[in-house]
Formats: sequence, C-alpha cells, structure tokens
Amino acid sequence: MAYDEKAAQRLRKVFSRRKGVTEKKMFGGVAFMLHGNMCCGENEDLLMLRVGPDNYDESLKEKHTRPMDFTGRPMKGYIYVEPRGYKSEEDLRSWLDRAAKFVKTLPPKK
Repeated sequence: MAYDEKAAQRLRKVFSRRKGVTEKKMFGGVAFMLHGNMCCGENEDLLMLRVGPDNYDESLKEKHTRPMDFTGRPMKGYIYVEPRGYKSEEDLRSWLDRAAKFVKTLPPKK
C-alpha cells in the first residue's frame, strides 16, 4: 500500500472521536468509512475526500484540489487535496468535516 503513515495517523486522530468509523485498505491507500460509506482516505500523500456531487465543483475551486482520478477518469463527488491543502490541523479538520457532512446524508450500509 502506497500511503503516508503519518498522514493516515492524522486522519485516525480526527476520526477517533466519531462513532461508526472503520478503517479499510482501498484505492492503494487507507480509507475511512462512516457507517459503511467511504468518507475520506490517504493515498500517496493525497487526501481523498468524498464531498458529493452537489459540492464537487465548488470544492474543486479551492486551492490544492483536483478530481480524484486514480482510475484514469474523474470520479464525480470525490476529490484529492494535495498536502499543502491540509497541512494545518484546522485545514485537515475542515476538509474532513465537509466530507463527513456529506456522507452522513447517505443511508448506512450493512
């Protein structure tokens, strides 16, 4: 798996306070699921976020973001944030809160 363990540990720290969070290896990195739905993760220093289709275009207007395209095609509703975009704890929490807010609108998976 090609992910930065320090970055993954930062995600664990933020999500340790939330209920319904599980960690899973996927997309060549580590992902965090909220009630069974992929919420965020880390892969090769990139923060992966599920912001949802309605927040997708607006999220991509922010600095240090780009479409999540690990398959060669952009995945609508998912973005990457480069390390400069989540360097501070405040920035990281803001991004993770945005992803969690969207994922909470989805029905839990069993």
